[in-house]
This record gives sequence, structure tokens and C-alpha cells, in this order.
Amino acid sequence: MNERMEKLYALLENEELDVAFITLPKMIYYFTGFYSDPHERFMALVCVKGKDPFLFVPILDHEKAARVSQVSCIYSHKDEQNPYEVLKPLLGSGIARMGIQEEYLNVKRYHALMQITDARQAVDLEPHLNPMRVVKSAEEIVTIKRAIHCIEEVIRTTLPLIKPGVTELDIVAEMEFRMKRLGAEGPSFDTMVLAGEKSGLPHGIPGNNPIREGELLLIDAGVFVDGYASDITRTFAVGDIGKQCKEIYEAVLQANLSMIEAVRPGVTFGSLDQAARQAISSRGYGDYFITRAGHGFGLEIHEYPSIHGGNEDLLGAGMVFTAEPGIYMPGVGGVRIEDNVIVTANGVEVLTTFPKELTVIG
Repeated sequence: MNERMEKLYALLENEELDVAFITLPKMIYYFTGFYSDPHERFMALVCVKGKDPFLFVPILDHEKAARVSQVSCIYSHKDEQNPYEVLKPLLGSGIARMGIQEEYLNVKRYHALMQITDARQAVDLEPHLNPMRVVKSAEEIVTIKRAIHCIEEVIRTTLPLIKPGVTELDIVAEMEFRMKRLGAEGPSFDTMVLAGEKSGLPHGIPGNNPIREGELLLIDAGVFVDGYASDITRTFAVGDIGKQCKEIYEAVLQANLSMIEAVRPGVTFGSLDQAARQAISSRGYGDYFITRAGHGFGLEIHEYPSIHGGNEDLLGAGMVFTAEPGIYMPGVGGVRIEDNVIVTANGVEVLTTFPKELTVIG
């Protein structure tokens, strides 16, 4: 049993759980080394108190799970079977408390698991699992750095192709082609390329509108490499963007630098958000900083922690997250500068290396 699995069984003991169901595919990968997207089919890592863990997978994943999983016991179900009826006799009896991932278990599956276990109580595992994942191992950091290097190379090689007349979706297509060519499994989220006023939409959707001279161009992208994500944003000037947009850019850059400078073990995540927000508010743009300042990432593009002003949890060495303050002005546009950082024993290491000074393209 690997170290991570030992911690999971210690959690069962500490919380007096009779069984735990890990159902998020990325979390199953974290504990076992096996990853698959089961789509609508039920899949779980099952840990029964006093017994060895087992994987319960759709039959089409059985061979792969047996080949790569660190859990040796694999059970499977066919499409024509009710998976819960197959699972029930594998659990044994006497289950009073079961652990689940509330955020990743829909109501139908929750009721099915309660029925086959006869459990009297379900306990959310997420508050206990988050601390396990938030501190990255040396091996995880190496992989994350590879993912960061990949997306930075994608952006670097795509920039020379960007000029007025090229569309947002043209750029997205070029970037996602390069991701695969450079060894990524694919984008870690929908690649975001937003020009002009659309750059002021924090979650805008790229379209067929052409890039124009005098606009801001925001590129937010990341990749998965060996299961781990990267996430970087840079905002560029297409020609001369004018005084106001330059002021906005400088305000966001200072917020980014102030936030990173505040990173060290023992401070709160909320203080990082406050450092970024103060830098932007002091320049008169506080009302346009409408997002949180960052988020954790790793096996998923969004993991604990959420970096907002109310988060009083403390930073610790080995935590990895984004620093991404932004200004989003309707009718004008937006600027976001996003770095990936890791908390060190004495402060912070910035993992992203792509230049942050305002770059004019086209």
C-alpha cells in the first residue's frame, strides 16, 4: 500500500468510517496511478475498513486498470448490469458510516450508495482530502514545471503568427495544434483568446471576430502533461493601445508583483488577495477587479485553495497556485497577468518565466 493510500486508510480510522468511495477520476489517479474518464458509467476507488482497497470500473477499463494501477484488486461491471447490484456484495455488511466526495457525487448515485450499504450517515471527505493534495511532492513539481514549459513554448511560437485580421479562433487552433506537437495530452481548459472589448470578459468565449490594430489581446491557456496542469495568462498590445489601456496594464502588473511578493509560509491566502487588490484600488481601478486573485492547481486546473479575501487558511511550503489579478472594464477591455508560483521554505518561487512587460505584437 503506497503512502497516499495509507493516509486514506488513516482517515477512515480517524473519522470512524466503514467505507470510503473516491469517485473523482483525478483523485482515483492520485491514489492509484490509474486514470480514465468513465463518462456516464460509475467508477470508484473503494476502501473498506479492515480490507484491501479495490477499484470498481466499467469493464472496458478493466485491462488498463489492471496494467497500471497500484491497487491490485480490480472489479468491473458491464453496461447491461446495474453497477450498484454488482458492487453491493463486494462491500460486506455492518456499514454505518460511509465517506463520499460530495462535490463529485450526484444525487442519484448518492442514494444508490446509501441503499446498497445501508449506511446511516454519509461524511464528506473533501475537507480531509484537500490537505493531502495541496502540498505537492518533488515529483509533482517536476511534472508541473514541464507543463508550464510546454504552454510557454506554445505561446512563444504562436505570437509571430498573430496580426490584425487573424481571428481569435485562428489563434486557438494554432495553439492547440502546438500543444499536442509539444507533447501535451491537451489543453487543461478551453483555450481563451479574447481581443478588444472581449478581453474585459473574465470567462469570454473566443469567436470569429478578427484582431484589430489598437486592441488588447488576452491569452489564457494551459496544458496537461502526464496528468498535471499549467495555467498562464498574458495580455498583449496589438499596435498602440492608448494611454488608458497602458495604465490598466501597469496597475495589473504591479498587483501581480505585489501579490507574489507577499507569498511566504504562515500568511493567509486572504492576505495575498488583499495585496493584489490594494495595488489596483490605489490606482483607481478597484471596482473593475471582480475576480478572486488566484487558485490552486495540479491534477485539476482548479484545486484548493481559492485565493480570495476571506480565506484565512495559511500558506505552507510546497503549495502551488496561480497569481492572477485583473482589471475588466466594460466597453474598453481587460488585462490579466497570471503566473504559477510555489511556496518555498523562505518565500516563493515563480515557476512561469514568460515575460510580463507589455509586449506589442502584430
